[in-house]
Amino acid sequence: MSTIISSLTNDQRNKLLSLFSHAQLHLLFKASVHGFAADQFHFRCDKQGPTVCVAFNSSGFVYGAYTSKDYAQSNQNILDERAFLFSIREDRPRPIRVGVTPGQHAFVDGATGPNFGALLFLDQNTATVLSPGGATFNFTAAEMHGDNLNLTEFEVYRVQEMGGVLEKPWRIIQWNEDKRQELKNRILSYRPDVKGVKEARVLMVGPVGAGKSSFFNSISSVFRGNMTSQAIAGKSGKSVTVQFRAYTIKAGKGGPSVPLTLCDTMGLEEAEDSGLHPDDVINICKGHVQDRYQFSPSAPLQEGTPGYRKNVTLKDKIHCVVYLMDASRVSLMNQRMLDKFCSIRKKVNQLGVPQILLMTKVDEACPLVEKDLSNIYQSVYIQKKVSEVSESLGVPLSCIVPVKNYCTELDLSTEVDVLLLSAVNLMLNYADSFFENLDHEEETDKETDTETYKSVHV
Repeated sequence: MSTIISSLTNDQRNKLLSLFSHAQLHLLFKASVHGFAADQFHFRCDKQGPTVCVAFNSSGFVYGAYTSKDYAQSNQNILDERAFLFSIREDRPRPIRVGVTPGQHAFVDGATGPNFGALLFLDQNTATVLSPGGATFNFTAAEMHGDNLNLTEFEVYRVQEMGGVLEKPWRIIQWNEDKRQELKNRILSYRPDVKGVKEARVLMVGPVGAGKSSFFNSISSVFRGNMTSQAIAGKSGKSVTVQFRAYTIKAGKGGPSVPLTLCDTMGLEEAEDSGLHPDDVINICKGHVQDRYQFSPSAPLQEGTPGYRKNVTLKDKIHCVVYLMDASRVSLMNQRMLDKFCSIRKKVNQLGVPQILLMTKVDEACPLVEKDLSNIYQSVYIQKKVSEVSESLGVPLSCIVPVKNYCTELDLSTEVDVLLLSAVNLMLNYADSFFENLDHEEETDKETDTETYKSVHV
C-alpha cells in the first residue's frame, strides 16, 4: 500500500484534534496526489464514516469542515448536528469552530466536491473553494480563510473516535525488569524437542510498511543490549526488502546465537503483479527458498531455477508464520489485500504451520498508548482494532499480539522489551506445536536418510 504523507504540521494537527474529544486522523485523500477532482474525492472518501476536510492556502490558513455522516452521492440535503467548520492559523492559540445553524442541513450530498453550503471545496474540479455565505454556517470570510479561496493543498481524513480506557486490562502483563529478564532467559534456554533441529524458524509476512524489518531490528536490539539496524528498514510506497533473508540473533556482541531465526520477506502489495507473490510464501514454508533469493513479483520461484533448494530438511522449513499489520491501517485495507491475506492463510493452514499476527505501530495508532505503553491492554481503541482484524482475517483473538518496534528511540525501554519478548515467546510456543503435530514417520533427515526428526515424548 502506497504511503501518502499528511501536510499538517504537528501544531496544526494538535489544534485540529483539540476540536474532538479523543480521536485519531487517517488520511484518505490528498488532492496533490489524487487530483483536485470531485470524482477522485468520492472514490476514496464515500462511505468512510466521520470525515474532516482540510484546505490549505498561501495566506497561512488551514480551514475546512467536519461531518459525522457518510458521503454517498445521494443528492440529498444531510442533517448533521455534529457538523462544524473550522479555521487554524499559526498565530492563533486555538482554532475557530463554527457549528451548523440549528434546523439547517449541514451539507449537500451530491457528486460535486464537499459542499457545506458556505464552503464548496474543489469547485468545478479545480484547486479553488466557492464561498457564497448563507444561513447554514455563519462566519467572517477574513477569519475563516483570509478571503483567499485558492488551494495549495486539500486533504480529507477519516476521524476515528478512540474511546477511553477500560476499567480492567483485557490481558494481564507485568511491566518490570524481572519480567523482562524472565522472558529473555526463557527464550535463550529454548530447545526444540526434535532431533536435528536446534532453533525455531519463523517467517514474517505483511504489507509494505507494516514493520517486518523493524521488528527484527528491535528483537536484535533487545538481545544485543543496544540499538542495531541489521535489516534494511524505512518508509516507502514500495517494499524496502527485495530479498528473502534468514536472520540470526546474537545474545550480546559476539555472544551465542538465540535459538530463533527470523525470516524477512518482500512486502505484500494490493496489485496482483506487485510485492511478494503468495506462492513464494508457500515455497518459503516448505524450505525451498535459499537465503538472499531475489523476489520476482510477477512469478513465484520454480523448481530448477536459481535460488530453489530441492533437498529440504526440517530445519529448512518454517515452523511458525507471523503476520504483521499496521494498527492504524487495519480499517483501510481493501478487499484485494484481504483476499491475499486469506489466500496465504488458507495455504499455510494446509501445511499445518501455526500462525500468529502482530499488530504493529500501536503507539502511532492510539495517543493513550503513545503516552504510556502500559495502557496497551486497557485501550478501548486497540482492543477494537484487535477484534476488527480478527474478524477480517479469521485469526483467533488469542493469536493476535500488539507490539511496538523501536523506531526513533536511542535507548532500550523495559516496557517495549516486555511486549517484544512476549511476542517471541509466543512464536516459540507455537513452533513447539508444529513439532508436536509431526508424525513420527513423516519427516526424515534428508542428509542421512536414517534419523527421524520427531523425538518420542516420555
